[in-house]
Amino acid sequence: MNAVRGIISTAPEIFLLLSMALGTVLGRIKIHGFSLGTTACTLIVAVLIGQLGTFTFPSVLRIVLFSLFVFTIGYRSGPEFFASLSVRTLAQVALALVLGGTGLIAVLIFAFSFGLDPGTASGLAAGALTQSSVIGTASGALAQLGLSKDVLEHQEANIAAGYAVTYVLGYILTLIYVPLLAPKVMRIDLKVEAKKLEAELSGGEPPKTENLHYRKFQARAYRVAAAAGRTVKAIEEEIGSRTVIERIVRQGADIEPQLDTVLEAGDDIVIAGRTAAIVAARPIIGTEIDADEILKAIPGNVVDVLVDNRKLHGRSLQEVADRLGNDARGVFLRALTRMGREVPLSPETRLYVGDVMTMVGTTRNIERAAAQVGQIVRSGDRTDIAFLAAGIAAGLLAGLISFKVGGIALTLGGGGGALIAGLVCGWLRSRRPTIGAMPPAAQQTLSDFGLGGFIAAIGLANGHAAWLAIQEHGVMLVGMGLVVTLAPLFVATLFAYHVLRMNPVITCGALAGAMTVDAAVTGCCEVAESQTPVLGVAVPYAVGNVVLTVLGPIIVACTFPG
Repeated sequence: MNAVRGIISTAPEIFLLLSMALGTVLGRIKIHGFSLGTTACTLIVAVLIGQLGTFTFPSVLRIVLFSLFVFTIGYRSGPEFFASLSVRTLAQVALALVLGGTGLIAVLIFAFSFGLDPGTASGLAAGALTQSSVIGTASGALAQLGLSKDVLEHQEANIAAGYAVTYVLGYILTLIYVPLLAPKVMRIDLKVEAKKLEAELSGGEPPKTENLHYRKFQARAYRVAAAAGRTVKAIEEEIGSRTVIERIVRQGADIEPQLDTVLEAGDDIVIAGRTAAIVAARPIIGTEIDADEILKAIPGNVVDVLVDNRKLHGRSLQEVADRLGNDARGVFLRALTRMGREVPLSPETRLYVGDVMTMVGTTRNIERAAAQVGQIVRSGDRTDIAFLAAGIAAGLLAGLISFKVGGIALTLGGGGGALIAGLVCGWLRSRRPTIGAMPPAAQQTLSDFGLGGFIAAIGLANGHAAWLAIQEHGVMLVGMGLVVTLAPLFVATLFAYHVLRMNPVITCGALAGAMTVDAAVTGCCEVAESQTPVLGVAVPYAVGNVVLTVLGPIIVACTFPG
């Protein structure tokens, strides 16, 4: 035991990393499809290890770790957040605001009724509303109040205790409420409503399963015979399926294939599109030829394109295709993913900033279309460390600013400032793709490592006090957590369905997004036997991340006795 205490005093970072490792492993374990998640497991492991001795970590370490996490959250949500401030997505924004506002009111009612200190109230909000970032923003706000070391540590221990007791409950209740109870509150059958939405998206026709499947794209060469004397546009329209003529070779020379170009007998042409349409084109054009040389000049490609054109936000795929016009020629949509989940494809499917479109076509055509939609996702990009560091520094500086409202001092704190900086930097990156690169893999690494390290440091440094607080207030916090989780979900459901008149399937997806619980989206899709709930996730998720995160400083300001 003396050896362990010796390591704790000289190298506490070993236990911090050990807590992260064990928490991550335990968080991946699923029992009947359910897992606690890495964040909750990391905190529990850290609190337990914290019983071994007194852990001390420099405050700058925790600030940097949390700033990395919350900046990344803002960076990832920035394009969607700013794009969501439009009329087309106003209802989904309103739902997220109502949910967050109701959660804040519920926490403050309990805080004033039972005399909860700022730490306990903040921990209750962080756990019951399943938003781990509240821990950091509340801790940052407390650190700026000039509290003594002992008082500050006591408050942080209460935050950890409140979160540890209520997070698992909040997570489970959200998983149950969104797919199972929300439809009952709206008095609808989620599966039936999903089928109706699918039919509506497909123009009133029965949903076709092939909507989500990729029909092979290829290019073939033909020698013009039957098509002689007709324009490129006329041939493309007769073949249909958005097939395009990519190349015309006339007597050994290339002819630019404009829509009004007239084909001549003996021309060798390359047409590109879906296999079935190309195979059926022979009677319209002429004999298929074996022309490897002219086909080599037409490289096909499959490319992921991140949507960041705000003018396309909230528009249907049909509207997007119409707006792109000739720039969409020869480009086919293989898949559309939102928050990592595939979205059902139909002409009426809405596109949002932050979506990823998997485009199929020739390299030239894809690059032309991608320039109008967003930016091509290149896995080889390196993180722009200068942009990242400067952004976080600016956010931390902004977090030092405080102002009074009715005698109450409000401040973003370092965490809130880093979040705002992340939002702005993510938005700037979407407007100017040449700056601020941070590939998705790097975003996930920084987010996981930053939050894991911060949570582990909180748990280890306040392990003993947090355990005492759990023993003292555990039962009471469970009851409060139940209300703080369910009340916002219930109010937001009624508001969305009866006031905003949102589609119930979209409402369920939006509730999961506003609570930032990815697993609840999966549950909705399973109950609905459809991917349509995903359509409501993106905007509330982006807004919810921001709204719930800034609750930390607000709760501290409202409940601090001074």
